[in-house]
Amino acid sequence: MKRKIIFIIFLFLLLAQIHTSSAQLTPKEITERPKWEEFLKTAEIVRHKDIGEGITRPIRLFLKAGDFEGSGCWKNPSGIQQGYLEGWKYEIAAYEMDKLLELNMIPVTVEKRFNGKKGSLQLWVEDVISLLDILEKKIQFPKEKIDHYNKTKYIARAFDSLIANEDRTQQNMFYTKDWRLILIDHSRSFRSARKFTKKLMFGKNGIRGVKLIRQLPKAFVENIKALNFDNIQKAVGPYLKKKEIEAILKRKKLLLKEIEEMIKEKGEENVLY
Repeated sequence: MKRKIIFIIFLFLLLAQIHTSSAQLTPKEITERPKWEEFLKTAEIVRHKDIGEGITRPIRLFLKAGDFEGSGCWKNPSGIQQGYLEGWKYEIAAYEMDKLLELNMIPVTVEKRFNGKKGSLQLWVEDVISLLDILEKKIQFPKEKIDHYNKTKYIARAFDSLIANEDRTQQNMFYTKDWRLILIDHSRSFRSARKFTKKLMFGKNGIRGVKLIRQLPKAFVENIKALNFDNIQKAVGPYLKKKEIEAILKRKKLLLKEIEEMIKEKGEENVLY
């Protein structure tokens, strides 16, 4: 029991100690991530329960490896559900893209079989609150965190625009106790239809309306510029098709164009930090 408590506390700290400017884990914390990937992949499933919410009917798996215990959210949607293309592989691809771009906003997500079926398993994050709950309960962000809140919001919009995530809601944006942003639910991402390669999800002419991307970290923008077919394919492995990777690269051009236009209009020092 004691080791279980220590494990949960460490996972919370791992996700909570994030750089203020772009919600990145420290280099030391990043080196620990493979351990949690291995745990989720190989640990024994000791019990499970329905989470009870969500179109994709997620299930919480409780895992054990030796004296270590933990849990994760397992999903295996595939195909059209309620008018939307859903895919468990997109959950893993989003996590791998998050790592490639060095954002580290998405909890560890791996492939895991459950009841003989393949699916995605995402590390269960403790002690967080959704943006929806924050707004409904009228919880105020601390004044000193407002700048951080805005900056991470813009990063999330840029990331969602790049991966064409059409399901970003207040319910899948979570905050830790010290107001670090954690993103979940990416099964409706990586769209490749023309609609999603001619416009970004967010921005001046966004599919989701005018929700601007006002500021971004310089390092994030440089990582976007460095994206190419080969490094994306290496990162996402079998979880994305060729046309889905090519669609990312088309959106990369749109996103960089929008960033350049913002810089021309407002000055680089007011856009990049």
